[in-house]
Amino acid sequence: MTETLVGVDMTEEFAKRFLSSLAPSKDRATLVGLSGDLGSGKTTFVKYLARLLSVEQEVVSPTFVLAKYYDLTGKEWRHLVHIDGYRIDDPNEVGVLKWEDMIGDKDNIIFFEWPERIGARFPGDAAMLHFEFVDEETRNVTFS
Repeated sequence: MTETLVGVDMTEEFAKRFLSSLAPSKDRATLVGLSGDLGSGKTTFVKYLARLLSVEQEVVSPTFVLAKYYDLTGKEWRHLVHIDGYRIDDPNEVGVLKWEDMIGDKDNIIFFEWPERIGARFPGDAAMLHFEFVDEETRNVTFS
């Protein structure tokens, strides 16, 4: 596990370093779990990642729609999928997303907020970032 204190003004640089260290999976989607309290910076982090992957649409939290999909061009992946599991009460609810097909597609990079809400349905070997609110200007991010 690696811990990093990230100033809010440094989130973009942290996202750039994280993305450059992330290798596409050869046999399934590249999965990244994002855990942490409300307001700890998970969606903001995804916004910066999306920008770095040349997503032109505004990236907003998919809290009420569960998932947002963005096409990528000229990158290691063809689709960015941003999922917010905060409102999931039963791990089987990801079935409406065609979860097994989604994670089986190596052209997807998936950022899943609140992966703990789906328990064992979220692969244990996925990259995990835990965001912790330190103060208005700082977040502690743990990578495992």
